[in-house]
Amino acid sequence: MSDLNGKVALVTGASRGIGAAIAKRLASDGATVAITYSKGAEGAARVVNDIESGGGTAIAIQADATDAAAVRAAVETIISAFGKLDILVNNAGTAIPKPFEEATLEELDRVIDVNVRGVFIATQAALKHLSQGGRIISIGSCVGERMMTPGLVAYSATKGAVKMFTQGLAREVGPRGITVNNIQPGPIDTDLNPASDEWAEPQLAATALQRYGHVDDIAPLVSFIAGPESSYITGANLTVDGGTNA
Repeated sequence: MSDLNGKVALVTGASRGIGAAIAKRLASDGATVAITYSKGAEGAARVVNDIESGGGTAIAIQADATDAAAVRAAVETIISAFGKLDILVNNAGTAIPKPFEEATLEELDRVIDVNVRGVFIATQAALKHLSQGGRIISIGSCVGERMMTPGLVAYSATKGAVKMFTQGLAREVGPRGITVNNIQPGPIDTDLNPASDEWAEPQLAATALQRYGHVDDIAPLVSFIAGPESSYITGANLTVDGGTNA
């Protein structure tokens, strides 16, 4: 377990799926956790309740990842409530699986806005408050490293952008003692990418383990990267994909 006692974390898009698991794990390892959500207020409330039931402290703030003013306001709410921010987890993301030629411009814009612009917005807002020992962790994808899944062309491009953003920003903020890393999940069984979906078959076939992963396969690595023992890891793209990219 990471020692996150006294740390304050923000996890974007954490009302369900990987984000919810990350928020709960950070809290169980000692962090005070704020989560943002776009819709899904009930899910966000459940995450907060689960954390509080375990003895932790958490708040949920409605803020669409693409709404710069809302995200900045959410960060200021965290500072007002807890006095600081130590950890940002850029988890909010979306995918619209379909052949690229059939994707509408509105769908492409949505994927770019959430997966790339949203990361930029939250990171800029957080950097105003992060100091020595701060952590920026983005949730990318194994397809941002190597693309083998039909229907995820635009999605993979955005996750490739997150990869390069991570590497570039790590050099900019390294002198401030802030680390920047990218966790790259493979196929994880969530509402966004259910193991029973029609798009699951090619993803499953690409894994070495021949199975989908679970949200709790991702959360522990995020918590480790958020903790003190990872202080010399930065600019890294850490893949948790059941051997998809092996």
